[in-house]
This record gives sequence, structure tokens and C-alpha cells, in this order.
Amino acid sequence: MKVLVTGTSRGIGQAIALKFLKEGHEVIGIDRDQSTIDDDRYKHYQIDILDQKHLPDIDDIEILINNAGVQNENDIDVNLKGLIYMSERYGINAHIKAILNIGSASGHTGAEFPEYCASKGGIIAYTKNLALRVAECGATCNSIDPGGVLTPLNEPVINDPESWALIMDETPLKRWAEPSEIADWAYFMTVINKFCTGQSIIIDGGEAIKSNFIWK
Repeated sequence: MKVLVTGTSRGIGQAIALKFLKEGHEVIGIDRDQSTIDDDRYKHYQIDILDQKHLPDIDDIEILINNAGVQNENDIDVNLKGLIYMSERYGINAHIKAILNIGSASGHTGAEFPEYCASKGGIIAYTKNLALRVAECGATCNSIDPGGVLTPLNEPVINDPESWALIMDETPLKRWAEPSEIADWAYFMTVINKFCTGQSIIIDGGEAIKSNFIWK
């Protein structure tokens, strides 16, 4: 299938692109940075998703995965508005089969920088809106909302022993996800899943369910 993934230069986006390439799909990546992916079935466009005037003309996208995002850097513009731009431009077409938005557990819990939480919370609402509209094409639209993932974006706390210890206290599974695990979820929700739509699935090692119940 013809798959468009944003934010493919590193982290989750790169892992998703590699997963789809491994499974034999054609992958197009859009990122403001260069990509290191070397595969004949991969085409990379180095451009900011907010640059609407210069976004490439790409037809017949079958799977759109909105992964590009930032943290504490114009979060609402990039994480939410940019995602909306991409979806409205490439996601709504007669060939679309699935759209997946990469949100964050913070959109459910509010535990992050203020604009980051707001941007990811907006994705939850927009996912439902978009799911209703692409259902007319027989397509699904969901978000997967990770908690901690071992990506370069999270290195400030991953590499700080004190912060990491506190984070592990809040994470029942006592680890963070590998980008490849999130890529497996992305593949499942877009290729294998045909009926679940309009949902936002938290993937956080159980952090959101921890109640800190204490009893003497």
C-alpha cells in the first residue's frame, strides 16, 4: 500500500517507516530534517508540515500516519494544526483506508507542558471528527497515545538518574517503550484493524492507571 508518514527522520516516525518498508509497502516521508532511511521504496520530502504552500502533490494515499511533533516548541501549531493540515490535504481521498494520529498519554492525563497537553488533547477530539468523515470511504481513523518512549526527544530525563528513578516509580511495567513497539501498534491499527475507529488508545506501561493507594 501507499503510506505517508510524517516526522520520519528519527524516533517513532522512523521506526514506523521502517516497519512498513519491512512489510513490503511503499513509504513516503515528510520531515523538516533529512532522513537516513535507505530503501528504494522510500521517498523523502524535507519540508515543514506547516509550510502548506510547498507541501508536495501526492495522490492516492492509502494510509496516513500523522507522527510529526514537537515538545515545548510551538506545540499547538505543529502537533495539532500541522496534523490537521496533513489530514485534510492527504487523508481525505477516495483511496484512503486508514488514518492514524500519534498523540500522547498526556492528552488524557494533562501531565506535561501546558501547550503540549492542549495540543495532544486536541488530537483526541479531531480524531473523532475525522473518523466520522472518512467512514464514508470505509476507512478507519484512530490515535495511539504513547506514554514514555525511548526517543532522542526524551533524552533529558532518560539520561538523568534522579528523574528516571521518579519516572519508574510511576510506571507499573518499570520500563519505557521502544520505538519499534509503537511502530507495531501503528501497523496493527492501520493494516490489520478494519473495524475499530474513532478511538484513542493509551500505550504507557500502565502509568495512567496507577492510583498510589496507600493503607496502613
